[in-house]
Amino acid sequence: MSTRVETDYTKRARYYDSLEGFNITRAAVPAHVFRAERDRALAADAPTGLVALDLSPVLGTPFPATTPMILARYARIRAGARLDTRFVASGEIYYVMRGEGETRRGADHLAWETGDVFCLPGGETSAHTATRDTVLWIATNEPAFAFEGAQAPAPGAAPTPIVHYPGDEIRRHLDAIRRRPDADALPGKAVNFGCAGVAEPRTILPPFTLAMNSLGPGEFQRAHRHNAVAVTLVVQGTGCHSMIDGRRIPWEQDAVMITPPGAAHSHHNEGDALALFLIVQDGGLYYHCRTMGFSYTP
Repeated sequence: MSTRVETDYTKRARYYDSLEGFNITRAAVPAHVFRAERDRALAADAPTGLVALDLSPVLGTPFPATTPMILARYARIRAGARLDTRFVASGEIYYVMRGEGETRRGADHLAWETGDVFCLPGGETSAHTATRDTVLWIATNEPAFAFEGAQAPAPGAAPTPIVHYPGDEIRRHLDAIRRRPDADALPGKAVNFGCAGVAEPRTILPPFTLAMNSLGPGEFQRAHRHNAVAVTLVVQGTGCHSMIDGRRIPWEQDAVMITPPGAAHSHHNEGDALALFLIVQDGGLYYHCRTMGFSYTP
């Protein structure tokens, strides 16, 4: 018989059988379209500030989250105004939906305009100012940090440096991909974003992938599934829709939609113009764990 004295540490221990220890369930990530948040951010009288795409009441997380690992936001910056941000994350992804301005962080100064993408290290304060009325779309991995109670990296220690993808360069690379002889055989006619800081995994951030995908008139992207969740911003796409687990989801300009992990999905352009959609996934995490699970579906 043990004579060990019970301590405050041993009192915290809990023991579960194999069923209790492995049969863990969480609220499912839903197929969802953020309409009200888009309308609030784009309203003519919207003030300078952030509008979070927060599904924490549905996901059951005690912190804001668009998906368990991603938090997306709209940022409205009125002409001549300044918005300061600091996110507890390893990195921050920005897409300039409309407007122009600049972001300053210490000695760094980055000028941006409509159609640009840029990425910043997390954990530091950025000052964003607009010369024209501006809407930014922002994605971070704050929920992953909140889940672990982690702190943002110290200045200079983030895995990704400041990187800028001008809109005309994005379109040039995308057009080149669409002209390739093997374009129709690609999983998507898309340009994926990477940077020198994470060159080996070919992702924009270690846990995230980011891609500008496209569909020409009458084109569709073959049905497929993957374990990474997809958070998609409709950049342009009249007459387009997605099929997600048999459900038809019409695209809405400037709206963000979620494709749940593991869901069979396809994208369709029934309009008469090129469709563009920006997709952030927690794919870098799944690639690292060797669990992406990409496959085509019948």
